[in-house]
Amino acid sequence: MTGREPHGHAGPGNRDAAIVAFRFRFAPPTAGNGEGGHGALTFFPGHSMGADHPPDPECAGRMEPLMNANEQVIRDFIAAWPRLDAEELGGYFSEDGVYHNMPAAPVTGRANIVKFIGKFVSQWTSTEWDVLNILANGDVVIAERLDRTRIGAKAVNLPCCGVFEMRDGKIRVWRDYFDMGTYVKAAT
Repeated sequence: MTGREPHGHAGPGNRDAAIVAFRFRFAPPTAGNGEGGHGALTFFPGHSMGADHPPDPECAGRMEPLMNANEQVIRDFIAAWPRLDAEELGGYFSEDGVYHNMPAAPVTGRANIVKFIGKFVSQWTSTEWDVLNILANGDVVIAERLDRTRIGAKAVNLPCCGVFEMRDGKIRVWRDYFDMGTYVKAAT
C-alpha cells in the first residue's frame, strides 16, 4: 500500500488523510467485474480535485450523485412545519407510525400523532426549522436542526436532532432528541 491507492482510497501510509464519504452510483460496471453501487471518495489535505488532480480515467463520467428519496421526504416534512397543519404533518407517517420526543413517552399510530402535534402547534404562532445537517442511509435519515418557534411573543430556539426510520416513503419511527429544559425555559 502506498497511501495513494486507486480511486483515491487511503492506505496505511497516509495517516493525515481526511476521509469524507459520499454515496454515489456507478454507471454500469466495466470489465465485467460486477462492481458498482456505492463507494467513497477520499480527499487528501493539500490536494485539490482540480486540474492538478484530474479524476481517475477509469471512473471519469461514471459517477453521479445519488439522492436518497427518503431524505427528500424528510426535507418536505420539515418544510411543511411552518404551515402548522397537524393533519398534513400526520400524513407523512405510516398508519402505525411512532413519534417519540425523547424527553417524553412515544406516541403510536397516525391518528394519535395528529392529535399530539395538534395540541402543541395550536399554541404556536409560527415556526421555521433550519436544517443544519442531514444524512441518509437507506431507510434511515438523520436531520440536525434549529427549530425557531414563536409562542405568542416568546421566541423558542431549540437545537434538535431527529432520527427517522422510513418505510415505503412514510415515517415509521421519528425519535427527536432535544433538551426539554431549553424549550420550557424559553416558552415560559
